[in-house]
Order: sequence, then C-alpha cells, then structure tokens
Amino acid sequence: MRAPIGAVAPDRQRPGAARVFPLLGSLQVTLIFTLAALAVPLPEIGRRFALGRDELILLSAAYGLTFAGLLLFGGRLADRYGGRPALTGGLWLFAVASVAAPLAPGYEALLAARFAQGAGAAVIAPAALAVLRTLHPRPADHRRAMATWGGLSVLGATAGHVLSGVVSALSSWRWALVVPAVVAMAGLVLVPRILPPGAGTPRPGGLDVRGAVLATGGLVAASYGLVVTDARPWGSAQVLVPLAVGAVLLALFAVAERRARDPLLPPGFLRDGRRGPGLLATALTAAGTSTVFLLFSLYLQEERGWSALRTSAAFVPFALALLVSGRAAGRLVARYGPGPVTGGGLALAALGLALLAATGLDPGIPYGYGVLPGFVLLPAGAAASFAGAAVLATDRVPPERAGLAGGVHNTAMETGPTVVFAVLLAAGSDTVSLAVAAVVFAVAAAALRFGAGALRFGAG
Repeated sequence: MRAPIGAVAPDRQRPGAARVFPLLGSLQVTLIFTLAALAVPLPEIGRRFALGRDELILLSAAYGLTFAGLLLFGGRLADRYGGRPALTGGLWLFAVASVAAPLAPGYEALLAARFAQGAGAAVIAPAALAVLRTLHPRPADHRRAMATWGGLSVLGATAGHVLSGVVSALSSWRWALVVPAVVAMAGLVLVPRILPPGAGTPRPGGLDVRGAVLATGGLVAASYGLVVTDARPWGSAQVLVPLAVGAVLLALFAVAERRARDPLLPPGFLRDGRRGPGLLATALTAAGTSTVFLLFSLYLQEERGWSALRTSAAFVPFALALLVSGRAAGRLVARYGPGPVTGGGLALAALGLALLAATGLDPGIPYGYGVLPGFVLLPAGAAASFAGAAVLATDRVPPERAGLAGGVHNTAMETGPTVVFAVLLAAGSDTVSLAVAAVVFAVAAAALRFGAGALRFGAG
C-alpha cells in the first residue's frame, strides 16, 4: 500500500540515515576534543613560547570563547540556509584553522587559529543537529538519536584529555592538534557523499545581525571576565570591566530581540517546560565534568608529581565508564523518560563528586581508593544526565528551528563550565569546590525528580 500523500517515511526508509549519525557524531566528538586538546600540554606550550599566566589563560579559553559566543548565530545560519550548506561552510573554516594550529610558529598565530577554530565549530555543532532533525523526523526516532548524542560531548572531552597527554608525552603537543585537521578534511570529503541534498530544512527570512553582534559580544565579554578570575581577584578591573560590558550587551540583546522582526532567539523559545530543565542539567553536567578534568589534570601533575602520560592514563577508567554508561543511557531514556533519567544521572554524578571531594585530593590515599571510585560514578551519572537533558532541550522543536535548538543546547554546554568554574574558584580550595558542586548536583537532581511526572513522556 502506498503511503498517504505528505506522510513522512520512517527512518529505516531514509537512504543513508544509518551512515549519517556516525559521521555527525564523529564531528561533534572532535569539536569537544579540540576544546580539551590543550588542557594537559598547556604548561609545555607556555614554556615553549615563554608565556605568562594571562597569555596561557587566553590561549586556553580562545576556542571556547568564540565557540560559545557564536553558537546562537551559527544555529540561525543553519535554519536560514539549511543544515548541509551550513555544515559544509563551518567545516571549511574549521579545517583551515585546524591546519594552521599545529603549524603555528608563535603564540599570536596559535591564538588566532584557536579563535577561528571556535568560530567554525559554532556553525558545525548546530548545523549537525539540524541535519539530524531532518533525518529523524518522527519524535520517537529523534529522541533516541538525541539520547545517544547527549553523551558525545563528554566523550570528546575525555578523549581530548587522554590523547593530548599521551601524544605530548610521546612526541609533541603539535601532533594533538593534527587530529581536528584530519577529521575536518575527512568530513569535507564525506559530507557531500553521505548527506542527502535536502538535509537540514532551510527557512525563509532574514538574519538578525544586530542580535548576533550583541549576543556574541555579550557572551564573549562575560565569559572572558569569568575566565580571568583564575588569575585575577573578583574586584579587579580585568574581571569587572568585561563582566560589566557583557552584562550591558546581553541586556541590550534582550531588548533588541523583543523588537526584532525575525529575532535570533525568539523570546518564547525558552518558555517550554522541558527546555529550561534540560538546558540547566546540560550546563551543570558539563560544568561538573570540566571542573574535574581541570582540577585533577593539575593535581595529579603538580601535587602527586605524575607525568603527562600517567595523568592521561588516570582518565582511562573515566572514559570506559562513560562508554559503557552511554550505551545504556539511551535505552533508559526510551523506557523511563528523559526527566527521571536526567535526575538520576545528576544524583549519581553528585555522589561521584562527593567521593572525589572526600578522598580524591588527599595525596595519602592511593589512586585506586581515592580517585578511581569517583572517576567511575561521575561519568556514569554524566552519561545519563547528558542523554536525558539533550532530549529535554531539543524535543518538540519544529524542523525550521532545529538549528536554533542546537545552538541553544550547545551554548548551555559551553557557557556552563565557564560560569560554574568561576563561582567554584571563589569557594577557595579544590576540595570545597568539589563539595559545593556535589551539593548543587544533588539539589538539581532532587528538583528534577520532584518534577519528573511533568517531564516524563513516552516514546510515541
């Protein structure tokens, strides 16, 4: 029997759909891998280029600043021109910058390459989700895809920490930056061959350039102000001035969006009862895992005297727990709904953070007893939280706003670590920071659990 006119074919009848997800997933993992690629070898880069602490902080943050700042605009580009054209354009920019990064002769060239990489990533990430939405039009299929997608970012971050340390120890930090270039060039070859021409629904209308400038400037300025709290006191001009500029620009952005004919971020977009909790859980989970990566990368090398190679090896159980849990998380979301799975994941992650705060930073306690339990429980909870939160944040979004949903989701993922880590720095010691993070996770888990009835919905 022929399908009714206008009916949407199931995913299994869409040519190439099964091959597209691995391609898009590999790109997403690479984007987050690139974010973390300099974490372990950063001290070596500082010695190589004779950099001060401020320069190291800016180099470490450069990729994330443009990535987070341009995501909303990147999402609207995907909606306006279609997912496949936006993905291709972003890949070209990311590929050129990724080739330039390992060849950089000095600090300024490397910094410029990292800024450009972030700009390309800000287009690729939401465009990939716009393509994914087109290829999985049925709500149940899209939820399953997003539940799997949710764990890819933390997998990329873990891979970045592990592989960058290994590569730096065995050869040079420059080789860790070759990985994004190889993946980007492979993407440029495979995208036109695998992606259907209509992947990613274009939406007629204009682009809110004024909103894009205000949002990007506000996010970049505010994020930079938070980043430099690692080296400057909260009351210093280096912190307060960019924070004030960011706050003013974001306030102007909110006013401009209410008056814009085709706003970058429609005021009602975030009012959905599921989207807010999903974005909050995404931001918290990204912040918790990023905080642990940073604290323990420094602690194991500076306090325990471990080499970069041994430090990277310490995160291998973290990666394995993440892989195993990520495979189960999608099935849990399909069975129990995204709300309960997100809340349960946050609770498990809170337990992992509490264990790391209690025993992980004590040099007298062996790694196997002090760090390892937290390195298993935290990623297991993070995988579940990311899976459920990705569904909550992007569910029931019309195809013409899939890029916007992807941009907002990724913005929460990128800005969450910056905001939360700056707040945790004010708490004082690393142990207190982890303990505060555990309490925040537990409270968020309880709140989501309380509202699980409203957040749970079936697979249909």
